[in-house]
Amino acid sequence: MRTQAIRIQAHGGPEVLEQVEVEVGDPGPGEVRIRQSAIGLNFADIYQRRGSHGPHAVTAFPVVLGAQGAGTIDAIGPEVEAGLHVGQSVAYFHPGAYQAVRNIPAHRVVPLPAGVSEEVAGATLLRGLTAEYLLRRLYPVAPGEAVLVHAAAGGMGVILSQWARALGATVIGTVGSEAKMAIARAHGCHHVIDYRREDFVARTLECTGGQGVSVVYDAVGKDVFLPSLDCLKPLGMAINYGTASGDVEAFDLQRLHAKSLSVSRPTLRTFIATAADLRRGAAALFDAVLGGQVTLEVGHRYPLAEARRAHEELESRATTGAAVLIP
Repeated sequence: MRTQAIRIQAHGGPEVLEQVEVEVGDPGPGEVRIRQSAIGLNFADIYQRRGSHGPHAVTAFPVVLGAQGAGTIDAIGPEVEAGLHVGQSVAYFHPGAYQAVRNIPAHRVVPLPAGVSEEVAGATLLRGLTAEYLLRRLYPVAPGEAVLVHAAAGGMGVILSQWARALGATVIGTVGSEAKMAIARAHGCHHVIDYRREDFVARTLECTGGQGVSVVYDAVGKDVFLPSLDCLKPLGMAINYGTASGDVEAFDLQRLHAKSLSVSRPTLRTFIATAADLRRGAAALFDAVLGGQVTLEVGHRYPLAEARRAHEELESRATTGAAVLIP
């Protein structure tokens, strides 16, 4: 069958995105075919389009962007494990998402429980899985700890803040405008700092009685990384998982010495590399959603054909919350 896709023939700006028709055959061994209803839109897609910030597999052009989506299984290939069936609502994490119908390895597919819609899963799976490993595996947050979440009103920030609060943490969030302060407060932050008007290091220390936080969750990168080290208590960890303001450049390792600090630069793919890890992470996320600890929301919807506009608006910081492409 023929289906719509968005792909690139070279790295560059939003203008390199082109809408094409591609052929999709029957699913092969170990594959399922999914008719998508929602395709996730993430800043990682922009990095991939530009040709910067791994880890993206080296692939010959043309490349179909994206890595997450949701929809309904409409065909199953041979040798697929039990538990997946035609008509089932599923989400997945696998490269090549900007396509209306596609074949996907069955081990990258996650069945959706009742109460989690395809649209929500398609828009937020990457962020939800990222929050799961950040809060529960890389640095397991314990009740009574204080955490600092940068970009607390963004798509990742609102999930991290809600979940950290549900785990019993005191959540301090930074944002870049007055309007975003209300969003951060409504999504789990006990304290919100407008970093454009306030010194976020001084305010973080003030909020923690001078002690500092146990962990910093940083999706901003260059502009906030080094000051964030001053927000940490002894034995604290700074986790840089995104670089919206640019890459973190080399720094003096001795900055970590006095308080025995740790720094991490993780990526989701390594935490969900196996089918078992992917399913466990998704199960923990869905449990948190169904239990009311985390609310997943879709803030913006774009037709798949308008992927260029979607990239432009995401790149210009015109969006808040999660965005989704609708085939």
